[in-house]
Amino acid sequence: MRVLLTGATGFIGTALAAALRDRGDDVVPIVRSVPQAGEAGIDLVEGTIDATRAPGGSLEAFDAAVHLAGAPIIGRWTSRRREQIRSSRIAVGDLLSRTLAGLEQPPAVFVSGSAIGYYGDGGEAELDESSPNGKGYLAEVCRAWEASTEPARAAGIRTVVIRTGIVLGHGGALEVQEKLFRLGLGGRLGSGRQWTSCISLRDEVRVLLRAIDDATLAGPVNAACPAPIRNADFTKALGAAVGRPTVFAVPAPALRLALGRGAADEMLLASQRVLPRKLLEAGFTFEHPTASAAIGAAIRCRRVSQ
Repeated sequence: MRVLLTGATGFIGTALAAALRDRGDDVVPIVRSVPQAGEAGIDLVEGTIDATRAPGGSLEAFDAAVHLAGAPIIGRWTSRRREQIRSSRIAVGDLLSRTLAGLEQPPAVFVSGSAIGYYGDGGEAELDESSPNGKGYLAEVCRAWEASTEPARAAGIRTVVIRTGIVLGHGGALEVQEKLFRLGLGGRLGSGRQWTSCISLRDEVRVLLRAIDDATLAGPVNAACPAPIRNADFTKALGAAVGRPTVFAVPAPALRLALGRGAADEMLLASQRVLPRKLLEAGFTFEHPTASAAIGAAIRCRRVSQ
C-alpha cells in the first residue's frame, strides 16, 4: 500500500509511519518545509502540493492519505498560537482534501485527525459520535478541521475523521506529567471530578490502521479507551504507576493564571466522557482498555527506551 502522510514527524505520525513501514507499506511524508527526496511539499501561500520529489513524481494512484499535522495546543493561546493551531490543521487539511478530490486516480480513503475537543465540556453526559459539537475554541477548531475533509468526501473518497482523546505513550503530554509526578508534585487538576478520555499510543496507531483498512468505517470515529476516568482517579493511577504520592491539587484559578482561562478551561478542566461506540460496534478490541493499562504501557515503553 502507498500512503501519503502529513505530520509524519509528530508524536502520533512517527508511530504510524513506523507501523505502516513495518507491515510493508510505502509512506510518503507531506511536509511544509522544502521537500527532500521521497517527500512531497505543501505550500499554503501558493495553494499547491509539490510531488516532484515523491516516488513517481505525482500524487496519483496512492492507496490512502492520512492528515495528522497539527501545531501543539499545550501552552498559552496567544493570537499567534491560535493561528498556528488552526492553519496547521484546517488550511493544510483543506488544501490536501481539495487536491485529492481533483486527482484522476485519487486514494480510496482519506483519514483525518480530529480530537474529542469537538464535544467541548460535556459534564456528566456520555459522548459518542452522534453527540453535538460543543462550545469553545477547541470545539470550533475541530468542527472546521473536520469540515475541511468535505471536498474529498464529496468526490467519493471514503473519509474517516478520528476524534482522538489524550494519547498516552513515550513522549507527548504524559512525559511532562510523569516528570512532575516523580518529583512528588503530581496532583489532581481543579476539583478532579472532570472526566478524562485517553488512549494508548499503541491503540491510537491500531485505530488509524483500522481506519485505513476497514472499508466499512466512515465519518467520525472516537479514538478513546472504553473506560473514561475522572481526573482524580487518573492522578492516582499515574502516581501508583511511578510509585509516588499524589497529595497535591492544582486549583483552577492557578491553572487559569498560568495558561489563560480559555486554554485551562478547555484543555485541563473540561469534562469529556467519550465512548468509542463505532469502534466497539465494528469489533475493535483495545489492547489497553483502561487508563491504568494505557499509563502502564507508556511507562514500560519509556523504561525500555532508556
